[in-house]
Amino acid sequence: MSKNKNLGHNRKKDFLKNPVEHIDITSFDARDIISSMQKMSFVSRETGNAADIFNQMLRDKNCTIFLTLAGSTSAAGCMNIYRDMVKYNMVDAIVATGASIIDMDFFEALGFKHYQGSQFQNDNELRKNYIDRIYDTYIDEDELQLCDKTICDIADNLDPKSYTSREFIMEIGRYLKKYAKKKGSLIETAYDNNVPIFCPAFTDSSAGFGLVMHQEKNPSKHITIDSIREFRELTEIKIRSKGSGLFMIGGGVPKNFIQDTVICAELLGKEVDMHQYAIQITVADSRDGACSSSTLKEASSWGKVDTTKEQMVFAEATSVLPLIASDAYHKGEWKNRDRKNFSNLFK
Repeated sequence: MSKNKNLGHNRKKDFLKNPVEHIDITSFDARDIISSMQKMSFVSRETGNAADIFNQMLRDKNCTIFLTLAGSTSAAGCMNIYRDMVKYNMVDAIVATGASIIDMDFFEALGFKHYQGSQFQNDNELRKNYIDRIYDTYIDEDELQLCDKTICDIADNLDPKSYTSREFIMEIGRYLKKYAKKKGSLIETAYDNNVPIFCPAFTDSSAGFGLVMHQEKNPSKHITIDSIREFRELTEIKIRSKGSGLFMIGGGVPKNFIQDTVICAELLGKEVDMHQYAIQITVADSRDGACSSSTLKEASSWGKVDTTKEQMVFAEATSVLPLIASDAYHKGEWKNRDRKNFSNLFK
């Protein structure tokens, strides 16, 4: 480790020199390496098994595929993977943290970038330069606050009523169709393809800052986010699906929210099956009893996930996700799927 905590930097522009480049799963074919990994052990075989289960989901015409996003993989170079999973009909609905959708995807759609940095940098020096750090990745705080203010502007121009996060994100998609500086974001692509995005903890992000500013400006007439109606909407998708599969990056609220649709449907008197397929990529330790780290087998005890076709992949997602997604893209099972257009359910 370098003893020079500043690593040669002393000005903001010196820190923000090397933008993160998002990997393109269509530019390389991972089928051979996935096939080889299936014959190995440890995380390699877990990754190979996960790729096989994902392709089974894509082949199953009755399977609704839910993508869940937690953590910072979008900032770390995986943003276009999620966009392409929507573009190429590998995903039917998304449940994500507000940060994944707003602080990362919407942020870059506005023309801003994430930058390669160092986890060893002096954080006091970063703070002096108004730079935020996600492990070894930097964000310009001034730009992030412009993102907050844009959320406020969008809210200011909507009818003052309650919205689900899905509805508000659709309005963001409509905004980006006109004003995006970087086209082809996840939000815009989902908007174009009727793939709903749900953020159950929406205000725990730049969206929250922007909506607080909006309500402060409009104390008597403002929008609100209805998370209860949102849960009912997501459950309705599960009810209307003949089968379902989960592709989960990290854990957290998105993981639990989508799994709970099975229980919610049951409480509403609807007969639904557990999620038949499930993949989770995580580095969380299951010994702490937390939601993020709980295994998919544990979820079966709650009646949420069937254990027949499930795979935990204990790996940092940026190291294995590109391989799984590239394998699926090049195998082409997505070409035979019909789009489910779940956003149209709520029009």
